[in-house]
Amino acid sequence: MEPEINVFNFFKVWFLKALVYKQTPVVELQDSLSDMAGIRLLMKCEYLNHRFISGNKWWKLKYNLEEASRLGCKKLLTFGGAYSNHIYATAAAAHELEFESIGIIRGEENLPLNPTLAFARAKGMDLHYISREEYRRKTEPDFLKGLKELFGDFYLIPEGGTNTLAVRGVAEFANLLLHEAAFDYLCLPVGTGGTIAGMISGLDRGKKIVGFPVLKGASFLEDEIRVYTENENGQLMYEYHFGGYAKSNERLKAFIKEFERSNNIPLDPIYTAKMMFGVFDLIKQGFFKRGSVVLVLHTGGLQGNHPTETNL
Repeated sequence: MEPEINVFNFFKVWFLKALVYKQTPVVELQDSLSDMAGIRLLMKCEYLNHRFISGNKWWKLKYNLEEASRLGCKKLLTFGGAYSNHIYATAAAAHELEFESIGIIRGEENLPLNPTLAFARAKGMDLHYISREEYRRKTEPDFLKGLKELFGDFYLIPEGGTNTLAVRGVAEFANLLLHEAAFDYLCLPVGTGGTIAGMISGLDRGKKIVGFPVLKGASFLEDEIRVYTENENGQLMYEYHFGGYAKSNERLKAFIKEFERSNNIPLDPIYTAKMMFGVFDLIKQGFFKRGSVVLVLHTGGLQGNHPTETNL
């Protein structure tokens, strides 16, 4: 009698082979400002964990992809803006694991496509553009029903990848961090709130988690985070969005250039640069307790920094 094959376990082995996680370093940032403040400043270089599904996106997609396979779904559908790291990573993951993928993109199509959307299309993602007004309805049952009628059956991954399965993956990552570095504060950029919710869930209450929202008017994130965790060891700093998502100015651009010159570590202007600017500003203000260790999480998103080779 032939042994029964567990399809789900087979997928997990396939997933681990296809989307191999590369261990990433924790490095110490040398800076006179942190020295004067009496703190150690470390960075977890998670942008190095995968060539395309990098940073926090690897963790947020991990269990969603497993669930899609378990349910027998062949098609992924998700949402994002024109510069979305999540759209980029989902397109790459779908390509690697032989899912079809659909990206519902906020706003009109602008040609030529920027590197993020050009990459997503090259990886086989069907880009479907909707107005900003329609996009606000993305969680409404009637709107989702319309998408089902248009595209057929699909596995839905929310904007930014944030759902219970994403938080589970990030909480697993948080547990990994505890074994890699001793720290008192963890700082990270915040988009939809899934990554910080996972960190709050996965780290013990003795760790202080400081998030830097990249959206303007992002106070709603506090309620979003509470959906996934009851722990209260997180704090959001709203002053470092530089005008809102994908917004920047000359001051931020100069900061990125100086940081990269000093540390030989690239930053992206949408997420990690705003976080690092905020971290240094808080150091100046004496926010971090003298003698403490501050760990900053580099969540990736570097594909927008330069043209992408879309034939990879």
